[in-house]
Amino acid sequence: MVDRRTFNVVLLGVGFLFIFTAFTTCGNVEQTVVKSLRNDSFSGSGFFSLGIIYGVFSFSNLLAPTVVTIIGPKITMFLSGILYSGYIGVFISPSTWSFYLTSILIGIGAAMLWTAQGHFLVENSDASTINRNTGMFWALLQCSMLFGNLYIYFDWRGRTEIPDSSRKSIFLCLLVTSILGTLSFLVLRNIRHEEEMLSEEEGQALLSSPTMYKQRANTAVQDTKSELSLELSFYSGVYGTCIGATTQFGEAAKGLIGISGIMVGIGEIVGGGLFGLLCKNSRFRRTSVVFLGMVVHFIAFYLIFLSIPNDASMVFETTSKSIPYLTPSVSIAMLCSFLLGLGDSCFNTQLYSILGHVYAEQSTAAFAIFKFIQSVFAAVAFFYSAYLLLMWQLLMMVILGFTGTLSFFVVERLQNISVELEE
Repeated sequence: MVDRRTFNVVLLGVGFLFIFTAFTTCGNVEQTVVKSLRNDSFSGSGFFSLGIIYGVFSFSNLLAPTVVTIIGPKITMFLSGILYSGYIGVFISPSTWSFYLTSILIGIGAAMLWTAQGHFLVENSDASTINRNTGMFWALLQCSMLFGNLYIYFDWRGRTEIPDSSRKSIFLCLLVTSILGTLSFLVLRNIRHEEEMLSEEEGQALLSSPTMYKQRANTAVQDTKSELSLELSFYSGVYGTCIGATTQFGEAAKGLIGISGIMVGIGEIVGGGLFGLLCKNSRFRRTSVVFLGMVVHFIAFYLIFLSIPNDASMVFETTSKSIPYLTPSVSIAMLCSFLLGLGDSCFNTQLYSILGHVYAEQSTAAFAIFKFIQSVFAAVAFFYSAYLLLMWQLLMMVILGFTGTLSFFVVERLQNISVELEE
């Protein structure tokens, strides 16, 4: 019989699976959808919307730990899910003001949702199960990349423009999916009869976080997270748009956005399974997995640089005009999608693992800081994506990828020294 904590972790993953089936599919296609709108009163930008989301997300993390403390992670995740559903619903009948208003609201909801998720995951884990539970949750979460994107592929293949009827049916299905995920949070079980009060440091949220980070190699951790943030914005919104705008893919381009999202998801699932579920609590394995993630990303970035038009992310109409070094290949593009997902899972599973291990007693504040740094860089990345050539975006990710990996090694080394001194 499954124990209560394992049940909670699985159900948490299922809830996120449903919500992010809706949201990741939306983020993957929204810039393409916006460019296809035939509405003179709508002037929104998908990249700007995602930039607003992550910008608001970052600063909302200042209050997220306090909110989670007051109302609890379960109710926090439920209310946040409602805000996610509202954002998805806007695309059924889009208007500029509601598009940007819900972008602000979902940014607030995202901060609450992810801080509560980190707290709840750590609360239902211990030192012996944190890697297993992280991998289990991550694999379920990344299944969200499969189903919505599969629908996109079958519905959009052969289309050069996205008609209103197709857009409405897609986002109505995504809205229902998001609502189901939101309701699932109400079924989560309490593992304590009384609410555990946060420590003074956690209660003060980010006001006290500088003290915590001085004790735990703060600069190194922040550098690692910044690389994740740029890569997050790239695979979740920019790369799919680039594929859809690649002229050489012809009528298949729009449908390939969905297949790209699926391949990213497969990479995430494979990585979550291999490096989360199968790895024991070993610091050597953590550094090895992170190094592998860096190498995998560098290979993907190089192939994208060679085979995707340099202006693909900057096209405001439908297709690119630049000619890449190599003739764009569907197989190479999909391989890059898989490698992006695999590399991302290498970083994320190990970062969640080390955060849960080092900050087991301060999980709410630690995960709030994690999401704060991640979302600041993601917001910046989405805003510059519409104006910066692809080659410069890739170069920035290479530089930060190297420094982020080096920083993770520093954190692990400092933690090893700390454990040895305690012994």
